Amino acid sequence: MKIHAGNAAGRKWRSSAMIGLLAIMTLALSGCLYPEDQKQNVPPKEAVRNVQAAVDQYYDEQGLLPIITSAQDVPKYEKYRIDYKKLQAKGYLSYVPSAAFENGGNYYFIIIDEETDPTVKLMDIVTFQKLIDVQKWVKLHMDNRGALPKKDEMYPGFYAIDYEAMGKKAPDIRSVFSGVGLNVIIDDKGNLYVDYGIDLMQHIQKNGEAAASGVDDLRELLVKGSDFVPVKAPAYKLVGGEPVAVLP
Repeated sequence: MKIHAGNAAGRKWRSSAMIGLLAIMTLALSGCLYPEDQKQNVPPKEAVRNVQAAVDQYYDEQGLLPIITSAQDVPKYEKYRIDYKKLQAKGYLSYVPSAAFENGGNYYFIIIDEETDPTVKLMDIVTFQKLIDVQKWVKLHMDNRGALPKKDEMYPGFYAIDYEAMGKKAPDIRSVFSGVGLNVIIDDKGNLYVDYGIDLMQHIQKNGEAAASGVDDLRELLVKGSDFVPVKAPAYKLVGGEPVAVLP
């Protein structure tokens, strides 16, 4: 009986030890995986800092920027998208941020000032997609009616869109800079733009007209000191103390 009881106690001890060992292994594995999940799910602004560090090191050591080649006519705030494969292949970045479109996120990570001071910024895909939707409505309207769905002139050569004529409602586009609602405007060729005039006016009122004087393209005021770029925005110049959109 004593030997039998001892065997039972031994089995019980080994069973408890095995459970404890499995628990330790599980914790160890989760400890390895969790930080990686955390890395991938960092907030967009923190992800910008991480990607910027990787881009800086890549550029310093490789002498090139890790970007996807774009056509010459691609707008400046869309042109140089980050090529994560180049960064990962050489060990500069171990993961694609969850905020990145390439990993199911809402932003393209792009590089601006590529020749002077390569800087990582975010381009909002949600706004971009909404503009594409409106462009489809406009094309269908023009194909059916033979005319642009335009209303009042907002700036020289830019007009408000007549959504009622297309049987549509204006999309809810929110500024990544201020959170205010933005309008889509159209030119005489049917090209669409997001109007950031209200954001620019707020910036000028806050910082004074002098902060905008001498700036060739007022969009730079929004980009400076922000992690974002204005999506599909026309260039702006200062006229009479106010931002005015300029045709390309």
